[in-house]
Order: sequence, then structure tokens, then C-alpha cells
Amino acid sequence: MVPDKRVTIDEVVAEIRDGMTVGIGGWGSRRKPMALVRALARSPVRDLTLVSYGGPDVGLLCRAGKVRHVVYAFVSLDSIALEPHFRNARQSGAVTTTELDEGMFLLGLQAAAWRVPFLPTRVGLGSDVLACNPRLRTVRSPYDDGEELVAMPALQLDVALVHMHRGDRGGNGQYLNVDPYFDDLFCMAARRRFMSVERLVDTEQLLAGGPPQSLRINRLMTDGVVETPHGAHFTECVPDYPRDEAFQREYAESARSDEAWEAFRARYVDVTEAEYQSVVSR
Repeated sequence: MVPDKRVTIDEVVAEIRDGMTVGIGGWGSRRKPMALVRALARSPVRDLTLVSYGGPDVGLLCRAGKVRHVVYAFVSLDSIALEPHFRNARQSGAVTTTELDEGMFLLGLQAAAWRVPFLPTRVGLGSDVLACNPRLRTVRSPYDDGEELVAMPALQLDVALVHMHRGDRGGNGQYLNVDPYFDDLFCMAARRRFMSVERLVDTEQLLAGGPPQSLRINRLMTDGVVETPHGAHFTECVPDYPRDEAFQREYAESARSDEAWEAFRARYVDVTEAEYQSVVSR
């Protein structure tokens, strides 16, 4: 029998406590679980560590005062190179950071997914990544080569939040664009894993809806699934919808002043998801 893992946005956010490490899937301003991020921004939770190939998920939560530390390879809005709210938080010292090469970040997720303490890599050698992260260590190969390698520690997560195009009630998830990103590794690196989807369908429709490799998330990787149509807005979720560039510019403008942010927050954050979707669809 297929388990029923359907939950609500509020039930997901209720699982997140102060001080937890939260991994957020997607990539930059692409297929981010923004409905879950907005709900987290409205919650009383604080002092989070975020782990993300960052986009507006990181910026929004930093500006909302939910974040203590960010582990990232980049934080970008793609068509806007620098995420402005994160930049403000970083420059003001409102958050601390661990800055990693993209490959090191990937290996950190993979190590956590495989339940090993670290994975060896050449990535980072001869760069300022090690200088900027004095806690990183090197190891020497035990074999005849004796090569010195970076020991990338596991990026262990308390909770992972991801967004997929389609899912079923059992927690299987499917992507329909060309890139799966690393949502599966985020899920496997976490103790609790929640997936929002554009649409819930029968499992048979998942099998008919794309090639086998599109079934990137299997039900063993998830603890809950939320149907959230347009739930990645304003990031792109192609082929369902493109990035809302006009809204993204409005979001970026809200970083210019406290007054601009408070107006944006009142209109788009401190409202229910249904109210948000009603406003942005006009």
C-alpha cells in the first residue's frame, strides 16, 4: 500500500525549531520551495543555519531575521547577479558564513547522504577557500601516491525543503526540466525531508509523465509532500512557468531601505499563501 505523506505548509514549518540547520534545494532563482520559505519567514523561528545553492530563499530569510549562519557556494538571483538582501546581511555582519566552492558544497551533501564524515577532493587546493575556512582540514592518501587532499566535511541537515514539478501522495517527486539540481542529495543529507510540488498526481501518471531519470525523488527520501501550485514563485519552474522577472526586480528594490522592505513584507510576506498567490496573479 502506498503511504499517504500529504501535509500542509504549516505542518512542515511546525517541524522547524530555533537553531536548526535547514537545507533548501533548487539553484539560485530556480525551482526554490518559496511557499515553504515564505511560511518560514512568517514563523517565530530564529537562529537558523541555511545550507543552499542560494537565491531569494537565503535573502528573504536573512532579511526576515531568521538566520544566524549561511553555508553556500553562491547566492544569486541569476538575472540579478547578487542577491541584495543577503549582500546587506553579509556586509553588515548580521549573519556569519561558510563560503565554499560549488564542487566542495556538492561533496559535503554527498558525504552527509552517504553517512560518512567527509569526502576527499582536490577542489579547494591552491585557492583562498582554505584560507577563508580555517576549520577545513586536509588528509593524506594512505596509498602509495601519498597525495594531500581536502577533507570536505559532511553537510548534515536537520531539515531539507525542496520543490518539484510533480509528486504523488506517497512522496515520490518528478522534475520536468533539463536539470534536477541536487534536490535528492539535500533530502538524503537530512533527518527530516519535505517536498512541495506544483501538482499531485497518481503514481501511474508520474511513470507516464517523463523519462525514468525524471523521477529524482523517491518516497524513501521524503517525510511529507505539500501540493503548492505556483509554489516556487517568483523563481522559475519551467515548463510550468518562467521566473517572474518583474516581481524579482520589485523584490530586489525592497533591499534599498527599511521602509521599502516593510512595504514589501506587509504586501507579500505577512499574508497567507492563498493571499500571496491572489496578489501576484493579478
